[in-house]
Amino acid sequence: MSLDKKKILLRLDPTLHRSLQKWADDELRSFNSQVEYLLRKSAMENKRLK
Repeated sequence: MSLDKKKILLRLDPTLHRSLQKWADDELRSFNSQVEYLLRKSAMENKRLK
């Protein structure tokens, strides 16, 4: 994984944000790390990322 990370602005519905924050807390991750983990997992499952 690269140390150079892109910064993006992400607008989320408050309900989705709360759900993701709770999920991140449950898995002892930061919110940002949880979102990146889920995006990476989805991209790999859909053969968009190796």
